[in-house]
Amino acid sequence: MPKFNSNIELSIEDMDLIEAALRQTKAELSSQLIQAEAPTNEIEPERRVRKIHNLLGRLHNQKVFYRPSNTYVGG
Repeated sequence: MPKFNSNIELSIEDMDLIEAALRQTKAELSSQLIQAEAPTNEIEPERRVRKIHNLLGRLHNQKVFYRPSNTYVGG
């Protein structure tokens, strides 16, 4: 049985492109769901939108945002 590569090397530009494509796909699916006049029994488009939304959230949570280490940022 094959194993997954746990050391994937993607650049920041690659991640931006992936996120943009996911956002566009999510927007298209959402607009299709909104414009559907007759209620459909298919859950697939809603499930795909939810999966894309969750994936975008996981990608966002893995980002490391820059904060200067020697400057106090308080609140």
